[in-house]
Amino acid sequence: MTKKIAVLYGGNSLEREISLKTGKRILSALHKLQINAHGLDLKTFPIFLLKNYGFTNVFIAVHGKGGEDGKIQSILDYMKLPYTGSRMLPSAITMNKHITKMIWKAYRLPIYPHFIVQKKNFIKSNFNNINKQCLQLTLPCIIKPNYTGSSIGVVKINHIDDLIPEIEIALQYSNEILIEQFILGTEYTVGILKNFTLPTIKIVPQDHFYNYHNKYYNNNQYFCPSGLSHNKESELSKLVLKAWQVLGCEGWGRIDVIMDQQGHFNLLEVNTIPGMTKKSLYPQSAKQYGLSFKELVLTILDTAR
Repeated sequence: MTKKIAVLYGGNSLEREISLKTGKRILSALHKLQINAHGLDLKTFPIFLLKNYGFTNVFIAVHGKGGEDGKIQSILDYMKLPYTGSRMLPSAITMNKHITKMIWKAYRLPIYPHFIVQKKNFIKSNFNNINKQCLQLTLPCIIKPNYTGSSIGVVKINHIDDLIPEIEIALQYSNEILIEQFILGTEYTVGILKNFTLPTIKIVPQDHFYNYHNKYYNNNQYFCPSGLSHNKESELSKLVLKAWQVLGCEGWGRIDVIMDQQGHFNLLEVNTIPGMTKKSLYPQSAKQYGLSFKELVLTILDTAR
């Protein structure tokens, strides 16, 4: 039977704009490969109709909630349609940064000191308690929504007076937020394809902080090869694969890490459906490995199950 591929993109998450660009670029590559593929925006297309339209395989390119959180995956599992990327449970786990870190911690993998603030428990009278916890981290610290990607809502706090106002803003993006220790160091991102790591990319933000605006609108510097020594590259690859495997992830994805000034790596977070735009880092890493964008897309599609 001839395969008919559905490329799912868009949706309703805060990352819709990036997802549309990712999905359309994937779709274009599949068309160049003369593969019968069709782009479907989940904002308008009912996912339960995939089989009615004859689709046999699914390439998931939906970022954020409704894409990376296990919901699509559980529906496709029920429909018995093969799809790319991690299964339902790992997708749901990695969408929750706090739970991800707790699993890593249980396996004695290196993570930032952090604590979680829940919207349902947050009132301004909690200031003293939050203040006490935050001071245990030592300023500056990072506030980030617990469930978003693309660095949406991430902010650096340098003064304790900014803490509560920024928490209130972050809680507009997610019902839970993380407050993490800021670690001065160098950020790296490592792509995973099947069961191996792609070449590491070193990230140098334009203004020394990698939030959503810097990621997509500033002229940051990216280095691939990363400049790490062979031993450090090997150490990082082993750490990333371990962090990926203990979560049960598969197919393709990306893990972000930071190396502190003492040369120690700390795990930041997982992205189970990386961006595939012209500016995205995952395709750049694959290119360094020797895969063209079309070859990368085809390799990911071949992992669908």
